[in-house]
Amino acid sequence: MIGPAPVHSALARSALARSALARSALARSALLRCAALLLCAGPVLALSYTLPRESAVPGGVKILKLDIHSASMPYVEVDGHRALVVQDDSSWIAIIGIPLSAPLAPRQVIVRSGDVRQELHFTIGDKRYASQSLEVAPGQVNLSKDDLERVNREKEVIEHAMSRWSNEPPETLRMPQPVPGVRSSSFGMRRIFNGESRNPHSGMDIAAPVGTPVRAPLAGTVIDTGEYFFNGNTVFVDHGRGMISMYCHLSAIDVVPGQHVAAGTTLGKVGMTGRVTGPHLHWGLSLNRAWVDPELFVAK
Repeated sequence: MIGPAPVHSALARSALARSALARSALARSALLRCAALLLCAGPVLALSYTLPRESAVPGGVKILKLDIHSASMPYVEVDGHRALVVQDDSSWIAIIGIPLSAPLAPRQVIVRSGDVRQELHFTIGDKRYASQSLEVAPGQVNLSKDDLERVNREKEVIEHAMSRWSNEPPETLRMPQPVPGVRSSSFGMRRIFNGESRNPHSGMDIAAPVGTPVRAPLAGTVIDTGEYFFNGNTVFVDHGRGMISMYCHLSAIDVVPGQHVAAGTTLGKVGMTGRVTGPHLHWGLSLNRAWVDPELFVAK
């Protein structure tokens, strides 16, 4: 009875030692995790953006990483219009919209940061958009004097909405489409009515039943709403730094100018107001006052 006691005591001491080592290892692991969390919680220079797909063609976007190391946002200008700039980690990146009418020639970008002025250039590639020839009643092509005057007035309102600038950046540069449905490939398509060419289509058409809710794909502020000759019931939303979206042909509008909308807010409902042949949403997206293909910004 006396002999085995030291063995039991040694086993107990060994178990205690192993337990202490395990607790020590757990403590060290916990300390390492805490240290990692503290490092991650340190100062963050900027949000990391998911950028759109680059497509340096008419109606596309060019992404330029700027050689600017200032903490202040640089001023980037193209065609006399301020361009969207975001900070990705410690880098400044310009997201430049290319108009559908842009010539296939080097494009100048002016960058100002403090007293420094830079001139950058990028080349625009060619892209052949589809065309469609239609024969319609002359009254659907040649507008009356009153209708033409109305259209010209509405162009000024649309231009004013596209010129809006706010300093807060967009939440992200990838987004869901604002309504579920089949997207057509009509962006950039040029329609020819009775042999007369018209401006290319400057948005994405999404087919959906009348009354389907149209939701804001990103947070923003409603710039304006209204009823237009071609576009029907329309909503304009400012997402920040020159990124403007437009929603047309609505059967109902559920927001008011000046209203801040979170992503997912119902802007209105799909309809067929204005000049349309069936219910759908026309979704336009503008950067530096140039309509660009929304497909480049749709999250996959």
